[in-house]
Amino acid sequence: MNSHRFSWFNATSLTLGFVFLYLPILLLIIFSFNSSKLVTVWGGFSTKWYVSLFQNESFMNAAFVTLKVGLVSATIATVLGTLAALVMTRAGKFRGRTLFSGMIYSPLVMPEVITGLSLLLLFVALGWDRGFWTITLAHITFSMCFVAVVVSSRLITFDRSLEEAAKDLGCTPINAFLQVTLPIILPSVVAAWLLAFTLSIDDLVIASFTSGPGATTLPMKIYSQVRLGLNPEINALSTLMIIAVSVGVIVASILAKRAEAKQGLD
Repeated sequence: MNSHRFSWFNATSLTLGFVFLYLPILLLIIFSFNSSKLVTVWGGFSTKWYVSLFQNESFMNAAFVTLKVGLVSATIATVLGTLAALVMTRAGKFRGRTLFSGMIYSPLVMPEVITGLSLLLLFVALGWDRGFWTITLAHITFSMCFVAVVVSSRLITFDRSLEEAAKDLGCTPINAFLQVTLPIILPSVVAAWLLAFTLSIDDLVIASFTSGPGATTLPMKIYSQVRLGLNPEINALSTLMIIAVSVGVIVASILAKRAEAKQGLD
C-alpha cells in the first residue's frame, strides 16, 4: 500500500515539475504563430512573424554573428579539448598534472559571471578591442572543458592494444591515433562538438562581458529587446533557437549513447 502511495506521489511530483518547466516553452512556441501583436492574446494562426523576423536586419546580423562564433569556438574547443583529454588519459603522472586538471575542469563549476568578468579584465589589460574574437576566445575557454570531459570518458575505456598493434605494423604514434584511435572515438568527438556549439549559441552572460560594438549575439539581442517590451518576433526567434538547441542536444545524446555502446563492445 505504501509503495502505491509513494509511486503516485512521485508521478504527481514529476508531472508538476515537467509542467512548470516546459509549459512556458510550449506557450511561447504556440504564440509565435499568433497573428495578433499582443503576445498574450490569441488572434488566429499566422506565420507572419517568422516572415517579419527574417526581414529584420538587426536580428539577422545577430544570428550571423552567433553562428560564426559558435562554429569557430566549437571547432577550436573540440581540438583543444581532445588534446587535453589525451594528456589527462595518456600522459600518466607528471609534474603539474593536478594543476593542469584543475585548470581544465574549473570552468565547469565557475559561475559564468566570474568567468565573464575575469575575461573582461584580461582583455582590458591586454588592450584588446572587444568584438567577435573576444567572444570567440571566451566561448572556447568555457566550452573546452566540456569537450575534455566527454572525450576523456571515452579514452579511459579505450583498448590501447589496438594502437600498439598499429605501431607494430609500422604506424607512427600520430598515424596510429589518426587511423585507429580517432575513428573509434569519433562519435564522442562529434558529440562534444555539438555540445560546445549548443553552449556557445545559448550563452548570454559571458558574451555580455566580452562583446563590443558590431558583435551582438542573438541571446544579447533578445535580452535587450525584451527589456524594451514584448515583441511577437522574439517568440518566433526563440522558437527557432529552441529547435536548434534541442536538435543539437538530441544528436549529441544519440552519439554519446552510440559511443557508450561501442565501449561495451570493445
